[in-house]
Amino acid sequence: MTPQEIHSRLTARFGDAIGPMAETKRDPHFTVRKERLVEACRFLKEDPQLGLEALEDLTALDWPQRNVIELVLHLFSYRLRHGVALKVELDRAAPSAPTLSAVWRAAEWFEREVLDLFGVAFEGHPDPRRIMLPDDWEGHPLRKDYAEAGGWHGISNVRENPLVELRRLDEKAKADRPPVETKGAPAGESTGKA
Repeated sequence: MTPQEIHSRLTARFGDAIGPMAETKRDPHFTVRKERLVEACRFLKEDPQLGLEALEDLTALDWPQRNVIELVLHLFSYRLRHGVALKVELDRAAPSAPTLSAVWRAAEWFEREVLDLFGVAFEGHPDPRRIMLPDDWEGHPLRKDYAEAGGWHGISNVRENPLVELRRLDEKAKADRPPVETKGAPAGESTGKA
């Protein structure tokens, strides 16, 4: 099935809980209202004609101008060889969504990452702990308004320009390199040829 056919089947079942298909060049997608997210995802997975048994990815996008955090899901059926992307819009001030861990076990890990990096709470998640950052880390680093605090417990997170470091490494490598010998002359002596 094409993404458009999957969208049509889902719209026939869930009506206005499914947004219109966004025809993009790379990933055609549609939105699902968060209140119907679990039900729609279960249908996408369990319907024999859809069979989207794999949650390939669950991530988020931050849109401060729209005051929205978008959850983005990529689903795939290995048996039927088709897939689809769907999005859920959440209020940026207090983003939350129901967990999908009862539909796909892989969602547990993806949701913990999105909690850590974007601050999205997943209602009913079996283990809502940070997965990438320490428990006392302040803020969510993938939000566009996140500001580095300058360090964590005395460990600096400020780096100089990487090009400066590369230049320093190149100069050190040149200094450590043994002199190149020319054929027929001992190291460091000129061959007399111009």
